[in-house]
Amino acid sequence: MMLDLARDLIAEEMASFGAARRASDRLAAWRALERAHIVAQPYFGLHLASHWTMLSYALRERDFKEAGGQCLRLAPVPPGAITGRLPTGNTGRSNVSAFRPMPIPQDILARMDDQS
Repeated sequence: MMLDLARDLIAEEMASFGAARRASDRLAAWRALERAHIVAQPYFGLHLASHWTMLSYALRERDFKEAGGQCLRLAPVPPGAITGRLPTGNTGRSNVSAFRPMPIPQDILARMDDQS
């Protein structure tokens, strides 16, 4: 995926996150952050930023279990980027293994395919 497309998709998800947060829709807010993480994962800086945003949101929501999980996930980002060992499609949440590949949502795949 090209970096410009990744940034566009992440911006869309972050807009959805902001709208969900303002509406106090925690489920939709986390879903948007997860989708942003999926897109950001191949790009070191964007990947780190996605985990920082998840950490910030978890702290804001007083979800200390998730916040702790995000702290643990920040550490393997640099080695994962260096080695290229990042699990494709992983949502980045603390409720799934940081090493588990997951399916990429179909609408994101379609957008990626349109740019190929």
